[in-house]
Amino acid sequence: MPMTFASRHVLEDHIAGFEATPNPHHLSIVRAPTVFSVLVHEGHQADIDEALRNLEDVSVRSVGPNEWLLVSEEVSGDALARQLSDLGSTRVSFVEQSDGRVVLRISGPRVRSILQKCVALDLHADVFEIGQSANALFCHVAANLARTGEDRFEIVVMRSFAGSVFEEVCEMGREFAMTAGFGQ
Repeated sequence: MPMTFASRHVLEDHIAGFEATPNPHHLSIVRAPTVFSVLVHEGHQADIDEALRNLEDVSVRSVGPNEWLLVSEEVSGDALARQLSDLGSTRVSFVEQSDGRVVLRISGPRVRSILQKCVALDLHADVFEIGQSANALFCHVAANLARTGEDRFEIVVMRSFAGSVFEEVCEMGREFAMTAGFGQ
C-alpha cells in the first residue's frame, strides 16, 4: 500500500490565533508560489534581462549582478522551467526554489514604518520605487524585499527561517493592529 503525505505549509502552525478578516495592515502568506533563481552567463545580460521581463505573470527581481529571482502564483514550476530552457543553456542557468522559499506579502498605509523596524533599507517611495527589489538582512535573516505596489511589499525568505521572520514581522506590526493569514 503506497504512503501518502499531506502537504503542510511551513507556517501552518504559526498562523493559528490570527484573525481571518484582514485589517488595513495585513501580512499575507502565499501558499504555493513558484520561485526560481536565474543566473546569466557572461555576455548575455541585456538580452536575458529583456526576455525575463517579458515573461507573463512572473515577477522579476534583481538580486545581484547577472542574477534574478522569479516569483509567480500563476505560472507552474514546470511551465516556467520550460520557458527558461527555451532561453538556451549557453545563455542562462536556473534552479527552482519553490519548496525552499516562502513568500510573505505585507500591506497597509504604514507598511514602511513596520518594515523599517526589520530592515536597514531606505524604503521612501522616491528611493525604493514600485518594482524595485533588494537582498538585505531582514529581521537578521537574508531575504529579498520587493515593493509591489504603493503600500505593498513582498518578502522572500528561506523556508527554514520563515517562522522566525513571520513572528518578528507580526511583533513589529502589533502597534498597527496588523493581521495575518494565508492569501486567497
